[in-house]
Amino acid sequence: MTADLLLTGLGDARRDARGTLLLERMVAHESACLRRVAHSRADEVAFSRLLASEHLDQDLLRTRLRDGTARRCFGRAHVLVLQDTTEINYQHHARSKRGLGPVGNGRDQGLFVHGLLAVDAEGGGCLGLVDAMPWVRTPRVGDHRTLPVEDKESRRWLLGAAMAATLTGMARQVTVIGDRESDLYEIFARRPHERCHVLVRACRNRTLAGGRRLYERLDALPACLGYQVAVPPRAGRPGHSARVLVRYGEVTIPRPRRSREAVREVALSAVTVSEEGTASQRLCWRLLTTHAVTSPEMAVRVVDWYRQRWHIEQLFRVLKRQGLDLEASQSVHAGSLCKLAVLSAHAAARIHQLVLARDGGTPVPAGELFDPSELATMAALIPQYEGKTEKQKNPHPPETLAWCAWIIARLGGWKGYRHSEGPPGPLTMQRGYERFAAIHEGYKLAAAQNVCKP
Repeated sequence: MTADLLLTGLGDARRDARGTLLLERMVAHESACLRRVAHSRADEVAFSRLLASEHLDQDLLRTRLRDGTARRCFGRAHVLVLQDTTEINYQHHARSKRGLGPVGNGRDQGLFVHGLLAVDAEGGGCLGLVDAMPWVRTPRVGDHRTLPVEDKESRRWLLGAAMAATLTGMARQVTVIGDRESDLYEIFARRPHERCHVLVRACRNRTLAGGRRLYERLDALPACLGYQVAVPPRAGRPGHSARVLVRYGEVTIPRPRRSREAVREVALSAVTVSEEGTASQRLCWRLLTTHAVTSPEMAVRVVDWYRQRWHIEQLFRVLKRQGLDLEASQSVHAGSLCKLAVLSAHAAARIHQLVLARDGGTPVPAGELFDPSELATMAALIPQYEGKTEKQKNPHPPETLAWCAWIIARLGGWKGYRHSEGPPGPLTMQRGYERFAAIHEGYKLAAAQNVCKP
């Protein structure tokens, strides 16, 4: 992805050549920190001016960046679009920032980014970011519950679903997946067409058609099967192995009293997966979907699709302090920070694509992420990182994304011994990618100097 492509629409007379070059370098380095990629103070100033320019339109930037993801979705049988929101907290730099708003606790200053990540439902590979929608929260006035959904922050879930639906022009089927915050009547009622489905985790114990409550109805369903799962540790609870029971059935949800939707009720399939033999039911998912669930196999498939939500959580992890460190940006104005958040979210998605490609289970051409000059640099690096034994060599076919991921992981500090240290994770990939970008920049500089020699 070149800076010229990103800046299409920004008039040549208004471009800052130094800022454009730094944008190119930032995209190549997968970094949100200007000081890491800038060669001088002048570079930083030029890039800051470019981000602040009204001619670098945020919506156009988002459109240009999503084009590659749309191409990768072409011809896919089924694409999962995972949507979620993360908080970017700038409270530690609040005195130097302008135009931000309150975030999670209502006191700190920052902004939010709503991301949509595309994943292949069959192969499991990451196809890239569909969109990144940054916004600044404004203080609430009056009772927000009486407002139409278009005037609430909840509209982001509807906008995300509508954006995901556009991918049905590329893929044969799309499923939009969200967590409990996306449990909105409108997201089901506004389903665009039959090839676009919705899958969310229920948050509200709704009243169903006929007067029964949702949770009561789901808990009364007979268990159709049970199986063992590994529950990871979280929130102070240790990880453990659990046996879960799966139930499924149909429910009809009437329009909520405050809703202004024209659709009076929606018929959905419901799937429940809950841990057996625990009073507190530490693991309990109640899923609502527009997919027709008519068998235990389909119920398990729906659960597996929802489990893919961890991909977008990993993306946000790379975006923030442990990876690209977007929260440490020295940009001042909210508009500039929003544009930087869009760029950084797509960089984090590229890192995640490498993580998912590392095993080589689904062959992906390296050209999905790297251009020929970058592949030439990788080929030159291979002898330095391969050992003499077969276990120390890159096991993947040349110029596949898995082959590239192995090299990037080695640059990030991974030793190459999968059985003893495990597979490389997103932070290792991020470190490796940043190091590779620096090496590739030197490789191009050396090549240019050789060409220019008399």
